[in-house]
Amino acid sequence: MIKVGIVGGTGYTGVELLRLLAAHPEVQLMAITSRKEDGLPVADMYPSLRGHVSLAFSSPDKAKLDQCDVVFFATPHGVAMAQARELVSKGVKVIDLAADFRLKDVAVFEKWYGMPHACPELLEEAVYGLPEINREAISTARVIGLPGCYPTSMQLGYAPLLAQAKPLVNESALIADCKSGVSGAGRKAEVHTLLAEAADNFKAYGVKGHRHLPETTQGLQAIAGRKIGLTFVPHLVPMIRGIHSTLYATILPEARETDFQALYENHFAEEKFVDVMPSGSHPETRSVRASNTLRIAVHRPEGGDLLVILVVEDNLVKGAAGQGVQCMNIMFGLDETAGLMHIPVLP
Repeated sequence: MIKVGIVGGTGYTGVELLRLLAAHPEVQLMAITSRKEDGLPVADMYPSLRGHVSLAFSSPDKAKLDQCDVVFFATPHGVAMAQARELVSKGVKVIDLAADFRLKDVAVFEKWYGMPHACPELLEEAVYGLPEINREAISTARVIGLPGCYPTSMQLGYAPLLAQAKPLVNESALIADCKSGVSGAGRKAEVHTLLAEAADNFKAYGVKGHRHLPETTQGLQAIAGRKIGLTFVPHLVPMIRGIHSTLYATILPEARETDFQALYENHFAEEKFVDVMPSGSHPETRSVRASNTLRIAVHRPEGGDLLVILVVEDNLVKGAAGQGVQCMNIMFGLDETAGLMHIPVLP
């Protein structure tokens, strides 16, 4: 059994980790930390876990995280990098759901997150936890920086196009029009996530610059092996879970005869958690709710030169906790699907 600890188990990604790991056949939950809730049974805060999680929250100094095989950080930015060095030195693997180990350039991290990086030597060796792209490196990693929810949808949505030896689309002018439910903002009291603010409303934000832009650009350039240009516009929609990304790319004249549907189907043929839907499909966020599945549909309106890729995922599962469990499975040599074959919840 894999001994697992969770730092920051009171937020949405933390409770989603608990939901997934409590039912994982190869996991023993050892500790769930929270200074504020020290001693409180997890099931008292989250009744959905009654009968499944018997642990109580504990303060970090009591948690004995160094006795775990792997520790998940479901915490704000800056927490994992402050504790990772000590854990790794004791043979504990680290999977961070925040941004501490996503951006490889320290200066870029410090620019976008406004804090110095506490352990640049671990950042250098950290592996970006997108299994469909970095599976081999994940298998031997000690530190994983999980992708953000938006970047997961954008990178997997564009991957088949950019992975080609020669460009098929204008890679300098990619456009990503993305929408997220309010749980993507986390479980904290903020005005913009209040019911009276978010319900019956729809808005863009972060147009001049969003923290997920440099992360996504870094990932797309790694896939392509070439410089790319991306315009990313996120939107907040009045739903709890889900991301819908509409991605645009202009087909190059020499690639007009390409069968893009076949390209996507072939690229993801062996992937258990990426579903390339039949041509002309319109995936819905509710079709992936509470699952680790990401669905993609490829469109070429009127047979023209604009390619439109529709991507949906659950931001708390494939966009966060589920992807973390997927990485854990790979790191410990388990079946990648272990504990993750949940059928989406509908309606």
